[in-house]
Amino acid sequence: MNATEDLGWLDSPSVLNSTVERLKTVKALGIDAGIDFHGRVHKAMALQLAQKLLPHEPLFIEEPLLSEHPEGITLLSQQVAIPIALGERLYSRWDIKPFLENASVSILQPDICHVGGISELRRIATMAEAYDVAIAPHCPLGPIALAANLQVDAVTSNFAIQEMSLGIHYNAGSADIETYIENPEVWKIVDGLINLMDGPGLGIDIDEEKVRAASVNAKAWRSPSFQGPGGEWREW
Repeated sequence: MNATEDLGWLDSPSVLNSTVERLKTVKALGIDAGIDFHGRVHKAMALQLAQKLLPHEPLFIEEPLLSEHPEGITLLSQQVAIPIALGERLYSRWDIKPFLENASVSILQPDICHVGGISELRRIATMAEAYDVAIAPHCPLGPIALAANLQVDAVTSNFAIQEMSLGIHYNAGSADIETYIENPEVWKIVDGLINLMDGPGLGIDIDEEKVRAASVNAKAWRSPSFQGPGGEWREW
């Protein structure tokens, strides 16, 4: 679950309380939750938010700071007893290696589309295993990327959990991972699990007619961004 909207470099501690209350609500249902800071929280506020969340035992905190600040992530990992997850903004095993070497990350979230495909994701998973770090691939993406991730998950001993975008708020009013495939039953979830893919190739059948129809006059998608009151970029 998302932690916050964008925050100032220094904000009122009271703006963090709603995050804590949402986690408490989910935990009261008997569900665990990872809290994604999305790199939207600067160092002064990230430590405060992590400390506020600690008594309520989040599964992990994701990107408490941007990956460009490894020293801050290392410091935070030494100050707060919550597992730290990150990796979606890293583009190779060499970007990832420093976070494994300094032991600041417990859960690695490489994106198969960023790191260059199945073979590189498999190398990263093997490297993470050597540092006793779990793999939880990042994938708020379409069916092809998700199906490719699942091939790696199935043969990875340190695989922990797979992100999938079925029904996610980003897809509201738009396509979902079921939209452009002919066998959407492969995503059927039972008790938080799906069956391993057993079809040919990646295990999904693309509906090419729908893909071609959607491509007509399609506009390029741009990632949403946040700007502060002074017009400064906060996340993109």
